[in-house]
Amino acid sequence: QVQVVESGGGLVQPGGSLRLSCAASGTIFKIYDMNWYRQAPGKQRELVAIITSGGSTNYVDSVKGRFTISRDDAKNMVYLQMNSLKPEDTAVYYCNVKERWISYWGQGTQVTVSS
Repeated sequence: QVQVVESGGGLVQPGGSLRLSCAASGTIFKIYDMNWYRQAPGKQRELVAIITSGGSTNYVDSVKGRFTISRDDAKNMVYLQMNSLKPEDTAVYYCNVKERWISYWGQGTQVTVSS
């Protein structure tokens, strides 16, 4: 079993920055993709950023050039650096970790972008 815990959310003004962290712990043999999703009120959950075990990344178009995903395999952690935040980035952000063939989710961390 793998536990996934996000941290780093909060309230930030438009144009500001936040760094989300996600820690995976428990019985871990091999972590493949590590992903960040978000869900805004009244909307479906959407995939924001992906980082593969080989380090390849991909982003939803709305965050390209502003968000950066990275991972530290020694610590089983994944990060999301969010710059130039906009009100439309307001959402609950979820970490998703694929350990072998099983997908694990965290509880989410709230990000609110407002003046």
